[in-house]
Amino acid sequence: MLRKLRIVSGLTLISRVLGFLRDVVLAATLGAGPSADAFMLAFRLPNHFRAILAEGAFNAAFLPTWAAADASGRDTSQLGAQALGWLVLTNLLLLAVALGATGWVLAALAPGLSATDETWPLAVTLTRITFPYLLCMSLVAFLSALLNGRDHFAAPAAAPILLNLFMIGALLFAAHFPSAAHAAAWGVMLSGVGQVALVALACRRAALSLPLPRLGLSADTRLFFRRLGPAVLTSGALQVAVFADTIIATFLPTGSLSHLYYADRLYQLPIGLIGVALGTVILPDIGRRAGLGDEAGIRHVLDRALFICLVVGTPVAVIMVTLGDWTMRLLFVRGAFDLAAADAAAAILAAYAIGLVPALAIRSLVAGFHGRGDTRTPLRMLVLATVVNIAVKIGLAPSVGAVGLALGTTTGITVYTFLLWRTARVRGLVTGPRLSDVGLVVVSGIASGLVVKWWRSPLLDSFAPILGQWSLPIALIALSMAVVAVQAAATVFVHRKKKIRSKKPL
Repeated sequence: MLRKLRIVSGLTLISRVLGFLRDVVLAATLGAGPSADAFMLAFRLPNHFRAILAEGAFNAAFLPTWAAADASGRDTSQLGAQALGWLVLTNLLLLAVALGATGWVLAALAPGLSATDETWPLAVTLTRITFPYLLCMSLVAFLSALLNGRDHFAAPAAAPILLNLFMIGALLFAAHFPSAAHAAAWGVMLSGVGQVALVALACRRAALSLPLPRLGLSADTRLFFRRLGPAVLTSGALQVAVFADTIIATFLPTGSLSHLYYADRLYQLPIGLIGVALGTVILPDIGRRAGLGDEAGIRHVLDRALFICLVVGTPVAVIMVTLGDWTMRLLFVRGAFDLAAADAAAAILAAYAIGLVPALAIRSLVAGFHGRGDTRTPLRMLVLATVVNIAVKIGLAPSVGAVGLALGTTTGITVYTFLLWRTARVRGLVTGPRLSDVGLVVVSGIASGLVVKWWRSPLLDSFAPILGQWSLPIALIALSMAVVAVQAAATVFVHRKKKIRSKKPL
């Protein structure tokens, strides 16, 4: 697991570093005004649908079905061709609607905007440029599922790197486009084509045949569709909460969408490196073990994944809450992105970070159900969590603005994770972690956070006369290392307790 995780996390880290460079360029060229909001809206819309049709529901239903069939020695070519055929048809229909009725789509998904708003014409134009990216990413998701099913994780994890490179390149040549927002949108679209080419080439090198899409309903395809329905509803419910952010933010002051975007970029970094990477690695493994009836192996995989989420997520959450404002200033304050925008984004980041550990654990817990072909249980858990999520957002956004949207996300994620974990424990899918171990790690995290809050200003003041402009990054690194050291000590203690318990005679 750790070897595969290193591959996925390492390439994801490269992608996220380039993503931050991309966002630095975006912040400097677009700032947090109407043009930035128009691009963020045009960028979010195809990504919402991608999460439902590609990386979300499709992978959850297709990959375990394909992995189980492959592990049992059945021919998977027919399943692949038919699943691809239906996927392409669905995307073409959506693309026709999005390009032919862009105004209606925006009116439905961003009702806070109107045709008289200064952001509206640009948002319509940019959405028409970016929406074909959805078709490209659906093809990437399909080919990535084939690769992941055979434990080839490098190319799928490297594909997002191209998005960042294409967007940076387009922004560097923004003078040749009608605006920087147009350049960013074309960078998104062209990166989709590049990503399809990358994973298709990886399939060829892995000796995986690329099926031609065709429509049909074989036995495995029908099983795929039975699993796909609840998975679509699950991914759709997740996106309803994200849609709620977009919809409510259009009623908030100008710049709210941009503040949410930059806070979300930092929040998603550990989720991509750990949470998503773990879910990606263990899903095909659980699918194969489920096909072979290896229940003990499934428990072992999930327990290790959840422990990793706990011990990595806690110090990162502490750093985001206590040092998020410094991080925002270092990364994004330049050009059109000022200190006020950085502080607004940092407040949102702190609200997100409260629920970081549950957010990391979600993908592993869901993989435990999806890998066994159970796409209905996560859906039932998610319905309640989504209701809580949206209710908190509606209740808090009028008074605390975009921070209320982040608090709603945190509340919903925490409820969803608890319900998944509790159900998995009752069914014997997981055995840990123990509440005492969780309590020790969390208490050490809170203690280190209080120390950071107490020492950050004195430390920065003492560094300033000596280090000058380098005082802020050096102080940030020093305090972050202190938090990590405290959490590492707590983790070692918990690990030793687990080893002692495992050696006790039954």
